[in-house]
Amino acid sequence: MSSAEPATDPIVYVANAGDGTIGSYRLDRQAERLVALATTEAADAVMPLAISPDKRYLYAAVRSEPLRVLSYRIEPDSGELTPIGSGRLFGSMAYIATDRSGRYLLAASYGGNVVSVSPIDSNGVVGDATQTLETGSRAHAILATPDNRHVFATNLGDDRLVQFRFHDGTLTPNEPPAAATADGVGPRHFVFSPCGRFVYVLGELSATVTTFALDADNGTLTPVAVCDGLPDDMDLAPGMPQENIPEGDDTPRIWAADLHITPDGRHLYLSERTTSTLSTLRADPETGKLRFLHNQPTVKQPRGFEIDPSGRYLVAAGELSDHLALYRIDKESGELSHLSDAPVGNKANWIEIVAFA
Repeated sequence: MSSAEPATDPIVYVANAGDGTIGSYRLDRQAERLVALATTEAADAVMPLAISPDKRYLYAAVRSEPLRVLSYRIEPDSGELTPIGSGRLFGSMAYIATDRSGRYLLAASYGGNVVSVSPIDSNGVVGDATQTLETGSRAHAILATPDNRHVFATNLGDDRLVQFRFHDGTLTPNEPPAAATADGVGPRHFVFSPCGRFVYVLGELSATVTTFALDADNGTLTPVAVCDGLPDDMDLAPGMPQENIPEGDDTPRIWAADLHITPDGRHLYLSERTTSTLSTLRADPETGKLRFLHNQPTVKQPRGFEIDPSGRYLVAAGELSDHLALYRIDKESGELSHLSDAPVGNKANWIEIVAFA
């Protein structure tokens, strides 16, 4: 273990939407396996999750009535989750994240076509949403910029990222108000490069990753390049929103889901649900451009996965899988080596990993 790595094993949290629970596991780095710790009751259709910047709190959005976000204190010695409160949400949220200060919770609603801001008090409890904004078709993800002065949110149905200014917990439209992807991409999840200069956006309907350059001063995005995230010989039709697929149409279509980058900014991974695969892309930290490397099978219908803070491991969950899969990441090649599996709850969909110093 290097001196830069945490002294204790990370804790992995998994939202099980079908069971209404959050499972917790210890990532045993010596044995290279996931050790089940506890199952915490939450609510039906619990998803997504978010971790506070100081790693003291976990937040879980509930997509069943009443719509709300649950707050949990993370016990530092055990990783146990202690419920401490909840706050009302005005939409079924597909994505939540704290701002960089940990004082506000940002949320995006796919079905409600809105984004919202909720306050987080000094005890780590998220209150009722204080701002809810219409934002275009099928909002899917939302994140604050590294300097916390701007916020971006994807609109899958409009092929754009909405650009906001962010001050004192309030979102206001930036100028210009949005940055566009190519038509038919369906921007879903996105990540910032570790250096903060680029934003990588996954297209749910294309399985492409669009690189945008970030102007930190103005909080605006400029497209740089587009990289295919699947091999050329994968026989899939272009995707479309699931609710738009005609009844009885079983055409295999692109259905990309999640996107994460290693802490060194050199490798990017994405999941594709129709083929139940993970793809590895090589990132150039200087230019932000990407290059497809390889694609491999994983858990069934992988909606969510996460990379541990050391960049050494990746954990994947599948909505139609009864287990989690743990992989080792080769630092040089980015190759994923399957290590072990661990039982998981019903419709596992979201993963967060916390490493304690």
